[in-house]
Amino acid sequence: MFKNCVFIFYCCILHQSANAQAKNTSLQNDSVLKEVIVTAFNIGKRWKEVPASIATVSSKEMSIYAPTSFVPVLNSLPGIRMEERSPGSYRLSVRGSSLRSPFGVRNIKVYWNEIPLTDATGNTYINLIDLQSVNQIEVAKGPASSMYGAGTGGAILLNKIIPFSDSSRQSFNLGLTVGSYGLNQQVGEWLYNKPNFSSSLQVNRMSSNGYREQSFLQKNGLVWQTNIRSGKGIFTTLFFITDLNYGTPGGITLSQMQLNPQLSRQATATLPGAVQQKTAVYNQTIFGAISHKYQFNERNTFKWFVSLNRTSFENPFITNYEKRNETNINIGLQHIYLPFSKNKNIQWVNGFELLMNESVINNYLNNAGVQGSVISKDFIYSKQQFLFSQIKMTIANRLIIAAGFSMNTQLYDYSRLTDPVPNFATRKINAPFVPRFSFSFAVHKNMFLYGVVAKGFSSPSLAEVRPSDGNFYPFLEAEKGWNIEAGIKGTFFKNKLLFDLSVYQFKLNNAIVRRNDLAGAEYFVNAGSALQEGIELLIKGNIYNQESGWVEKIFINGALSYQPYRFLEYQQGINSFNGNTITGIPKTVAVIGFQMIFSNSYYLNASINASSKIPLNDANTLFADNYQLLQAKFGKTIRWGKNGADIFIGGDNLLNQLYSLGNDINAAGNRYFNPAAAKNYFAGIRFNFQ
Repeated sequence: MFKNCVFIFYCCILHQSANAQAKNTSLQNDSVLKEVIVTAFNIGKRWKEVPASIATVSSKEMSIYAPTSFVPVLNSLPGIRMEERSPGSYRLSVRGSSLRSPFGVRNIKVYWNEIPLTDATGNTYINLIDLQSVNQIEVAKGPASSMYGAGTGGAILLNKIIPFSDSSRQSFNLGLTVGSYGLNQQVGEWLYNKPNFSSSLQVNRMSSNGYREQSFLQKNGLVWQTNIRSGKGIFTTLFFITDLNYGTPGGITLSQMQLNPQLSRQATATLPGAVQQKTAVYNQTIFGAISHKYQFNERNTFKWFVSLNRTSFENPFITNYEKRNETNINIGLQHIYLPFSKNKNIQWVNGFELLMNESVINNYLNNAGVQGSVISKDFIYSKQQFLFSQIKMTIANRLIIAAGFSMNTQLYDYSRLTDPVPNFATRKINAPFVPRFSFSFAVHKNMFLYGVVAKGFSSPSLAEVRPSDGNFYPFLEAEKGWNIEAGIKGTFFKNKLLFDLSVYQFKLNNAIVRRNDLAGAEYFVNAGSALQEGIELLIKGNIYNQESGWVEKIFINGALSYQPYRFLEYQQGINSFNGNTITGIPKTVAVIGFQMIFSNSYYLNASINASSKIPLNDANTLFADNYQLLQAKFGKTIRWGKNGADIFIGGDNLLNQLYSLGNDINAAGNRYFNPAAAKNYFAGIRFNFQ
């Protein structure tokens, strides 16, 4: 029924858009160097002034790539690695946080319009979000404890900006993208703007047959966002429904990948394979939230949010069939205080967040994709809460100082309902004081030095204290450590060249790493200490601008990540892994791209992502080969009256590399590899009616 409703709504938009009238909107990437105001840490400063390592992506930068995935967009940033083991199955890490994330998003806080998508268990279903539902991304790298609480990886802020307008306006955006392996994406959006009201209503559908056996994708979503201005306040609402189904082909060995990379996990003498067990994920989520920002007077501003969401999750796996029902309630409050109404150089922010989750997790036998008899039934209540305080000062218009802290608590109440005598356990983890200090100093009006000293704290997630092996691990400790960072960023040549160079060192204690039992079910242990130090470089530039020539503009972008991470103290039984390279992290990643805009509104975008070899196990006895991933997109923008269209074609993995974008680290049976698609293509068209 949901799919039918989406289809009807999409057809309605097609009908209305044919007669829409409004102003002209450019669809081409005319400037990647537009001044960005950063919202992270409530700074409200230009990007180059912010006392932190912040990476940003605008909607125009997103348009460089295919409109179907976050993967190439986020991978264009230094220190960020997003992997896709199969269509719809994502893993995201910031500065090596994938050490403890065999899948999904952990150890990173994710917000959408300042409302947390990360739940009380530490998990984020980022695959529920469509790329075209977002038009701005900010990534705060490293511990972000002064405002975002627990998490050593950092925070990712997704934003959908729908401004108010001076008069009543309507516009319609429509998109269709098709491609290799049955890729088909359709997007329709209706935007309505008034002086005191703005709204975005979007439907999206995407499907793919996948490259490998047992890899398919069916995703249907509806997103409705509104802004309502009332007096001194603005209410924002966010509502979305996503129905997501995707296959999980599982890992294969090196010899199997070399023989046939399209294979799924194969059967063994003791266990069936992925095709036989119909391994997949079925996720249906409904999410609703409301937030309010109210400026009481010149000195006091209050912000609050409340969100509620419900997830029905099913995962037929090799060894079991899991059904999970999750309910989340999140609330938060901030008070922004300016001590001097005529001088805004001092700002004090105080607040709290309370995230609560109830999960009913039932495991059954998996009889060839059909739910069998009960193995276990568990009930888990999770609560994550933190208080934070941060003060920001600007001195002599050259020095910005921000200092803050948070106090965090993570609680798990666990009970196994199927035991003859139900087993009850509680795990409470506290971080009473987690500080963060940063500064930015203007050595020139366009060049800024910055530094950060921050403590990181990250509780084990629910998927780690109660992993897929079905046991509860109450003694798993939180990760902790100190991050020290220094950098310089700014612009040259009248803002035509932008750069950010940073050096950091993060010493992590109680590092959480993944283990597998003989059946392939996972569990986690604390592995001692690790040292994550590195260098990051970001460059963006407008190197050519000649409106009258055949080539009108050329933009370049580059990102370099040097990550020689290693274990300091790590003992596994009689084996010492001290000094070994940290598992799953490439030592170097370089991304180089360019965008060319030609006369007659043609454009060409291309980028290459080069990754060094990746250690696949803690012993460093096997590495995934390095690879070079070439992507390109060619298109033309067309305008008639006040309307426009963008027609494009493109390709991915154009060098036809055999590589795995998302390895299973420390995998049982040497099944490390999830081969990515071979050379593939896409084409599409986007309409804008105003």
